[in-house]
Amino acid sequence: MLVVLSMGGTALGAGHGENTPRAVSGPVAATVSTAAASPGCGKTPALTSGTHTIQSSGENRSFILRVPDGYDRNRAYRLVFGFHWWGGTSTDVATGRTVETGTWAYYGLQRLANNSAVFVAPQGLGNGWANSGGEDVTFVDDMIRRIEADLCVDTTQRFALGFSYGAAMSYALACSRATVFRAVAVQSGGQLSGCGGGTQPIAYLGVHGLRDSVLGISGGRAMRDRFVRNNGCSVQNPPEPTQGSLTHRVTTYSGCSAGHPVAWAAFDEGHIAAPQDGAAGDSGSRTWLPGEVWKFFTQFQTSDPTPGTATCRVTDTVSVWNTGLTSNITITNTGTTTIDGWSLVFALPDGQTVTSGWNADYSPASGRVTARNVSHNATIAPGASVGIGFQATHTGDTATPLSFTLNGSTCAVT
Repeated sequence: MLVVLSMGGTALGAGHGENTPRAVSGPVAATVSTAAASPGCGKTPALTSGTHTIQSSGENRSFILRVPDGYDRNRAYRLVFGFHWWGGTSTDVATGRTVETGTWAYYGLQRLANNSAVFVAPQGLGNGWANSGGEDVTFVDDMIRRIEADLCVDTTQRFALGFSYGAAMSYALACSRATVFRAVAVQSGGQLSGCGGGTQPIAYLGVHGLRDSVLGISGGRAMRDRFVRNNGCSVQNPPEPTQGSLTHRVTTYSGCSAGHPVAWAAFDEGHIAAPQDGAAGDSGSRTWLPGEVWKFFTQFQTSDPTPGTATCRVTDTVSVWNTGLTSNITITNTGTTTIDGWSLVFALPDGQTVTSGWNADYSPASGRVTARNVSHNATIAPGASVGIGFQATHTGDTATPLSFTLNGSTCAVT
């Protein structure tokens, strides 16, 4: 059983019309709705699996990195942060040794990911996440910047989870970095690391034990309810298992805003990290929790779609002259759900450089380019299309890109 010391936290202070030409932009801040491929895509990485140290807020901070086997520098991976509990360590999270070595690594998610994600286990100061003055949130910002500068990450697919104090840190990120992280899983947490901001929607999974005597379930419900409100979900009292049943119940809220689900998993046990049905205590192999977390995280569009299940189609028509060209691109949503916020990624042939564009923001100007929606075309209904385009110079190669990915999913090209 993992034990947390309850302690007080530090509160944190924390339009263009259609066909209007838009200049090519430089790097932009990553947000859930507009970012896609990280700057590290296409690079030969210097970062490898193991412990790394960086400077953050004037201190040496460390984290353990787990790069997928067979890492592909041209594939954008999920990025998952696993935060340890009070008195725990990054090694505990990275190995899973406190419950079951290997099986419970990164809260049991590493084995489920099957090399589809980059995992990070940060080390808290004093083995905790007091987040004084927001320093731990800044540490996360610094880790993201360092990792994504070197590794290929789908920046619409960042996730955070943790148990106890690690859950409190994940909650702090939900409050203050809702446009940076796609979703969080808050497992048996309390508001110990602050909640700077706390008004924006984010996909939220709350998990708590009925008989938690360290961080009571009432606090977990209150944390959940903040995001029920933020996400516009219908208010309800989700059913919970009876005490003594040693079972769990998961409820998905209705009425939430698009892309911002809230789920609540209550279980009949105390302050434990890997609950199992039908028996007391932690179990790395029998716990149901990693499966629920991974299902919650992977419900969103990912960078590794199943072959033959493309939910988008792209048509690219190029007009060429001397040393210039224009590209008119039509993006069609062939899926069954509305796309709310998109980014289209493609690789320009050598020698092509975008000089201006319309109906999207383009960056960088050459190489692996990301076209991001603007305000008037952020949503694409099922069966609907949007048209974008750009003007570019070339040195002789006027070919169209070979492939396109929309929010990390590979599109059919016609």
